[in-house]
Amino acid sequence: MQRSATKKKGAVNAAGKTDRAFAAVAAAFTRRKGVTTGRMFGSDGLKVDGKVFAMVVKGRLVVKLPAERVEALVASSEADYFDPGHGRRMKEWAAIPPATSAAWLNYAEAALAFVAGGRER
Repeated sequence: MQRSATKKKGAVNAAGKTDRAFAAVAAAFTRRKGVTTGRMFGSDGLKVDGKVFAMVVKGRLVVKLPAERVEALVASSEADYFDPGHGRRMKEWAAIPPATSAAWLNYAEAALAFVAGGRER
């Protein structure tokens, strides 16, 4: 792979940073019973007992949470509603901007609890 002449030496590719953050999250969760990784909606994601609870779409962590929690995250500007591309936002899915893997880990933990148990911890 050649480096673009316009890129500064040592610059980090945003997609690479996102991939590393999600890889750390996925590694933490795949050790848990019932959690698997895979491609869904053209993105890397996590499932529990066959149900999607977190995925990366366009550099954002997308997690399934109770609608009220998603509303609160959007109101506080921590997230946006997730729109899979058809112009209709999904009320139980939040799109979290790029962050550290530790921050994403907390959101994914809440999503796992919600999807696995029907409620957020």
